[in-house]
Amino acid sequence: MVTAVGLKTQRMTLAFSTLGCAELELDEALALAARHGLDAIEIRALGGMIDLPAYFTERFGTPAGLVRALKHSPVSVCALNTSMRLVGATSQSKEEFLRYLPWAEAAAIKSLRIFDGGSTGDAGELSEALSTLEWWRETARREGFASDIMVETHDFLVHPDALGRFLEAAPDCALLWDTHHTWRKGGQDPAETWKQIRRNARHLHVKDSVLKPSGKLPYTYTLPAAGEFPMPALLAALAADKYAGVMSLEWERLWHAELPPLDLALQAARQTGWWPLSVGEGDPEQ
Repeated sequence: MVTAVGLKTQRMTLAFSTLGCAELELDEALALAARHGLDAIEIRALGGMIDLPAYFTERFGTPAGLVRALKHSPVSVCALNTSMRLVGATSQSKEEFLRYLPWAEAAAIKSLRIFDGGSTGDAGELSEALSTLEWWRETARREGFASDIMVETHDFLVHPDALGRFLEAAPDCALLWDTHHTWRKGGQDPAETWKQIRRNARHLHVKDSVLKPSGKLPYTYTLPAAGEFPMPALLAALAADKYAGVMSLEWERLWHAELPPLDLALQAARQTGWWPLSVGEGDPEQ
């Protein structure tokens, strides 16, 4: 069993991605997080839709309507997860990304997830990534946006060398660190990756797996604490630096329908001590 002793006082924001409960409506996802004593959700999909601006428009009409829907929930929204990539960003994908901004700004959602894209992080990909990053910075300055992007370590940034080159070129870029992918795909221990990205990490994705092929993947996702992910090493590294950002369970059930419901994954994470308890968390069944 992984113990979370000493981490309660860190005041990490504990969350989950709605990738694990894409069929739920917003109020249902917020209620699920509240039942498990979590602080926040990050929204990737709702009501079976990944086009969140379309979902919000259909359900709430205007950004002000979304604000009203969130007003009385004890659970916040820590991020909106978009599909834009630094490498491969087209004019259309940039326009689609900007549709998220009125909703994020109105609801004071600080973070918008984008992907890194690419595959190797070679000179060409790095140049393209930096160009897209500069486009965003110029746009944000011009429009006065308070919300900002965070780049997920999903594609070329899973590789330690490429990650290092990117951060050297963009030292102030906020990262969403997919701790599983840099470990499983990039082959680096999380404690070592943390040394690279601790000044940039705003948000972490956590999940577990075993090295057994499944479907399109060379590994198989498992319930938290049932796999091989070195969570103790990660928690120790975070505790040493008093990490106080977001830790979010990314349960990829929308892409892997064979996974059990998110509710069961959250129960496993809590009951095994796989991740830290929220401050003041009680029994989610009460």
